[in-house]
Amino acid sequence: MPDAFYARDGERYVATELTRGPWDPGAQHAGPPAALLGRELERLADAEEFQVGRVTCEILRSVPIGPVRASARVVRPGRRVQLLEAELRDEAGEALVRASAWRIRTAPVEIPAGALAAEAPPPGPEQGAEVEFFPTGQEVGYHSAMECRFVEGSFVEPGPALVWLRMRQPLVAGEEPTPLQRVLVTADVGNGVSASLDYHRYLFINVDLTVHLERMPAGEWVCVDAVTLPQPNGVGTAESVLSDEDGRIGRALQTLLVSER
Repeated sequence: MPDAFYARDGERYVATELTRGPWDPGAQHAGPPAALLGRELERLADAEEFQVGRVTCEILRSVPIGPVRASARVVRPGRRVQLLEAELRDEAGEALVRASAWRIRTAPVEIPAGALAAEAPPPGPEQGAEVEFFPTGQEVGYHSAMECRFVEGSFVEPGPALVWLRMRQPLVAGEEPTPLQRVLVTADVGNGVSASLDYHRYLFINVDLTVHLERMPAGEWVCVDAVTLPQPNGVGTAESVLSDEDGRIGRALQTLLVSER
């Protein structure tokens, strides 16, 4: 069993079987690549003074399980707001995933009590149950690398779901995952956990992932409260409220390609 989603090899990251997604045994789940790009964004200068407020990942093509290269840059510098970009490429230099992110300088602000979000925290992970993942034909993959506890719904039960997830292994071997990495490796599950269509008959694959973060999560667990909304024109969305054990931290949105198999 691999001990991380990725291993460093010079300037490359070598994906392990833990990145495997449910649709293609040779392709990665979108969560680990999104988190890897988040790692690159965090390595840019001034990261400690800023927080990522929004990151969008455009999934240009299937990400193979193998060596990849990641890079990031500041597109629009600023003292309070910065625009960042990151990119994941294969060994041939083909772009696989592109990310853009707004980074906002953090500073104490006195907010009136009535303006603060009043949502109660969701039921905690200790109130959830581990359920069987839908069959992928593979023993090792993203589904085995993440611990999942459902409070509502399940992988094979159609409809909305509320599930807690945490990483069993680090993103990169020898490194402790950061809060941003924990969110991004998790946020892409919305369409999978809240599927409203039978996966035997339909595909509902996301072409992007946008995560808005009001604050970073505390602790290892991230909650995804998700609903999938397919339309008869073959387009859909999956919307998720993201939380930690203290309450809401933000939202995730995915644009879906819906089709019959």
